[in-house]
Amino acid sequence: MERVTLVAPDISCDHCIASIKKAVGVLEGVREVEGDPDTKRVVVDYDPARTQLARIEAVMEEEGYPVQK
Repeated sequence: MERVTLVAPDISCDHCIASIKKAVGVLEGVREVEGDPDTKRVVVDYDPARTQLARIEAVMEEEGYPVQK
């Protein structure tokens, strides 16, 4: 398992975090998704053998929360 912290500047509230959790949480290999609207950070625990970081970032962007590079 790996843990990654992503910054998404468009996160503004708990609803944003809930949307991200719902979308990213169903990806194969994702174990846990946590977020904080105050810091605009999302922490994802995932298995890199089952899903790639690029896929997680793409799903966040599809939800309207692009990851800051």
